[in-house]
Amino acid sequence: MHRKLKWFAILTTVVMVFVLLGGALVTKTDSGMGCGRSWPLCNGQLIPTEITAELIIELAHRIVSGSAALLVLILSIWAWKTIGHKRETKALAILSVFFLILQALIGAAAVVWGQSSFVLALHFGISLISFASVFLLTLLIFEVDKKLDTTKIRLDKKMKYHTIGVTVYSYIVVYTGALVRHTEASLVCKDWPFCLNSSPFSLPTNLYEWIQMGHRFMAGLIFLWIGYITWMAIKRYKDQKVVVNGWIIAFILVAMQVAAGAAVVFTSLNIFVALAHALFITCLFGLLSYFIMLITRGGMEYSPASNTEDSAEAKAEIKSPNIIPQ
Repeated sequence: MHRKLKWFAILTTVVMVFVLLGGALVTKTDSGMGCGRSWPLCNGQLIPTEITAELIIELAHRIVSGSAALLVLILSIWAWKTIGHKRETKALAILSVFFLILQALIGAAAVVWGQSSFVLALHFGISLISFASVFLLTLLIFEVDKKLDTTKIRLDKKMKYHTIGVTVYSYIVVYTGALVRHTEASLVCKDWPFCLNSSPFSLPTNLYEWIQMGHRFMAGLIFLWIGYITWMAIKRYKDQKVVVNGWIIAFILVAMQVAAGAAVVFTSLNIFVALAHALFITCLFGLLSYFIMLITRGGMEYSPASNTEDSAEAKAEIKSPNIIPQ
């Protein structure tokens, strides 16, 4: 059922990943001005005559982003008509198109007029919301024929609050990471995990060190937070494999994210390591967004403790039925 739509949704999601990685590549290679102060043309030309590496990277990113915009628009309309009866479909379709257009406009404004690093750092985060919307729309399409069944998922209030909190916090971490890139503070601290391992308790001495160390501190905190939620999921939700497996994957992704962040320093900003760093946070945010969608569906409150007690009482009744003599 909806086989063509599924394949198209997967294609669109993959292209959106390339949009995010392309934006990170543009920033990391300082190729933002590869086409000069000209948009959507490159140096005022439809087909540039003077080819440079920066121009190729910037132009390729624009082409991929333009292709993604067309794919997202088609997917949104197709999903709206096909699975519009599902509660989240229309909202996700609107969000994916709106935020993709918004990130394109911010990118264009940065090229034509220039923007501060603090404004440019929003660009990656806005693209991330658009990606998450497309990713969730794809999962909705796969849910239609029940091959991805999440109807039995129940979460208690504590798990819900932690999930919402860590998702919002992850977006702040994403912003600080983008700020590190846009302020060119990636290698301002030569050591890891401290700025200077020889003086671990010394405070940063300038704005760039504060930005870098602030991001490291926040990344370390989200690693511990997701680790705690994963432990809680394994301990209390053994009967809900989607919850347990989902948080295990989230912990693996955040661990890889932290490792990639350290590797960026150790490899002096190797481009492949830096792109892996962006990829891991993209996947993690998409997964956390999926948890948020499950929470918004509401349903019965789940209490692991009371659930265990009820099950024990039910088993006792089966073993010792209450037989009334006639």
